[in-house]
Amino acid sequence: MIREFQVQGVPVSELARRYDTPLFVYDGTVLRDRFHGLRDRLHPAMEIFYSLKANPNISVCALLHSFGARAEVSSLVELTTALRAGVPPQQVIFLGPGKSRQELAACLDTGIYAVVCESIPEVALVDELARGRGVKAPVALRVNPRFAVKRSGLAMGGKPRQFGIDEEELFDRTDLVKRFPDVDLMGVQVYMGTRILHEAVIVENTTRILDLAERLSDALNLDLRMVDVGGGLGVSYFDGESDLDAQVLTDGLNPVIEDFVARHPGTRLIMELGRYLTAEAGTYVMGVRYTKTSMGERFAVADGGTHHHMAAVGIGSFVKRNFPMAVLNRLDEPPTEEWNVTGPLCTPGDTIGKKVPLPPVRPGDLIGVHRSGAYGPTASPGLFLSHGYPAEVLVHEGRCHLVRERDRPDDLLKRQRLYDPTAHDAADVTH
Repeated sequence: MIREFQVQGVPVSELARRYDTPLFVYDGTVLRDRFHGLRDRLHPAMEIFYSLKANPNISVCALLHSFGARAEVSSLVELTTALRAGVPPQQVIFLGPGKSRQELAACLDTGIYAVVCESIPEVALVDELARGRGVKAPVALRVNPRFAVKRSGLAMGGKPRQFGIDEEELFDRTDLVKRFPDVDLMGVQVYMGTRILHEAVIVENTTRILDLAERLSDALNLDLRMVDVGGGLGVSYFDGESDLDAQVLTDGLNPVIEDFVARHPGTRLIMELGRYLTAEAGTYVMGVRYTKTSMGERFAVADGGTHHHMAAVGIGSFVKRNFPMAVLNRLDEPPTEEWNVTGPLCTPGDTIGKKVPLPPVRPGDLIGVHRSGAYGPTASPGLFLSHGYPAEVLVHEGRCHLVRERDRPDDLLKRQRLYDPTAHDAADVTH
């Protein structure tokens, strides 16, 4: 009997038949286990905020919130998504270096817990908006510290950055609290980097961030009611990488948190997690349309590609490495050949896997890219060559739920307006 990939007992061939390919499939049980695998071990004072940037699907957010996750958002749509997913405003924080006036106004009008400001001019704008509304705006300061993250897949602090306010500048602004009377400066946020796969590095970063928050609180006379230690917890994708051990991580983190809580029992502690919660839960499923050989190399041309899953191409990496991939409808066949897995786009860049070890591939096979629950559609050029975004399906408690319909031609064209070059309406002509 041929063994095929299943999600909570639902065969991948059934998912492909019901929803067509390409599609992203999310396993609700994996989402639950990832969240509770850390939550049940982590010090209770440290709250987990789900970073919607990793996967902004409203149903993914709602399911994680049902397990206990709060929300960290970085756009007006993400804010709206979190609220509609049922996350209370006091469990939402808003980050981002270039927030618009509209976004900041929405933060104040919805009453979220904190706006994380990343420059002094942004604090000034929040102060102005708050004064016009007769409210006190809750603001946490994002700090760009002197120290840099070690062994991170993507560093986001410790060097000249668009993120945050330099540590030195903040220590020189001792009048900051008095300068903005309609802002409630109530916290500190530091995000050092992402894709960290070493428990000791996360513990060290957290220790240094908490220390920095205390020193800033003293220097600025800031009522420290919140410290956001970022996160950056990684997920292994490639050969030679290992996943974080949640027990080892929390054994190191919890004493650090406990010491801080003893000194600051009223301070809310926040950790942001995106990829760590969702990556493992997702599989990108593509149908093979054609197979061919070119100059001695095998190609499987699929109906999905980099326009849906740019992360799998290795953006930001100097060396292209493949995400874990498999022929999902024939899991029992060993990989005996190397295949280049490509998509339907008319560009040589649409190669989602190079020389991937697979069994002999045939048209009609289903190829899956595992660990695809983070930075799939949200980080991909879905409109490239007007193919549109794929369907997204959540399987939870054995039942399948279509949580995003795939784009159809009318969906992609409905916002365009046809200019008729034969029309001569002078009122519409701009000189």
